[in-house]
Amino acid sequence: MKYSKLSLSLEEQVSSLKRKGLVVNDESFAIKKLSTLSYYRLRAYTYPFQDNVDSTHPFIRQVDFESIIDLYNFDKALRHLIFQKLERIEITLRTQIIYHYSQAYGSHWQTVSQLYFDQNRFEGLMASLESEIARSNEDFIKHYRSTYVMPQQPPSWMTIEVISMGTLSMMYSNLKNNETKKKIAHQLGLKNVYQLENWMYCFSQLRNTCAHHGRLWNRRLSKLQLPYNLPEPFLTKAETKQIYPNKLYAFVCAIQYLLLRVETNNNFGAEIKELMETLPLITPHEMGFPDNWENHHLWQ
Repeated sequence: MKYSKLSLSLEEQVSSLKRKGLVVNDESFAIKKLSTLSYYRLRAYTYPFQDNVDSTHPFIRQVDFESIIDLYNFDKALRHLIFQKLERIEITLRTQIIYHYSQAYGSHWQTVSQLYFDQNRFEGLMASLESEIARSNEDFIKHYRSTYVMPQQPPSWMTIEVISMGTLSMMYSNLKNNETKKKIAHQLGLKNVYQLENWMYCFSQLRNTCAHHGRLWNRRLSKLQLPYNLPEPFLTKAETKQIYPNKLYAFVCAIQYLLLRVETNNNFGAEIKELMETLPLITPHEMGFPDNWENHHLWQ
């Protein structure tokens, strides 16, 4: 099937939305918004209110353009909050991995193949490290390269500071399950390395969504492991069965659990409660939030 749709002017975009049944109270406001927020990006926020089996995508619920913008702005604020908290967790993960492995195996442990399970993945990791180091504009990387000849790669406390969260996640998952690896998981309040591997992978995917301005509300995410009987209060076995592991609430719980361990003045609970009170058009259930979630001990 050949794609034949044409580009629409801003006025035509507004007319198209009106034909589909979206209420537009102020056309000039809608045109101005669509000049800075693309029609296609907005589609992710109108989609749940339309009949998407019908090729014309008519609206099946009365909703106005301004409310869709409110939903978009809510999602933007949610994305910024989650990204900010993930940054704190990411820095802690980098610090823990650098510190414990450097103490145990020296400055350039990240290049020691014997520490890794899969040698093919290790070779891929080395290529990724070199690529990310080469792209870095950090002064400490430039200084190392202009001062030292051997080893070619900078020490772990420089190298790991400039790699992506995704690369960090792949590195940790391929490290052999020795006492050093277990110590990092236990330090963060998890029972085993497999839980931390899963959380790192899921957080890296969530971080990428936030960094690329992707939609968070009503999004299906990677499946997050929801362990119970952790060293610190988290979720009960019954609660883990009631929470969707691929919806945002599961991730919000995991973020809060880690922040309670790594941040002295953690205010995530108050911030997420305040933001959720502004949620327009939909209920928290679309993001996996259960009834009375704000009364759970995690948020007190």
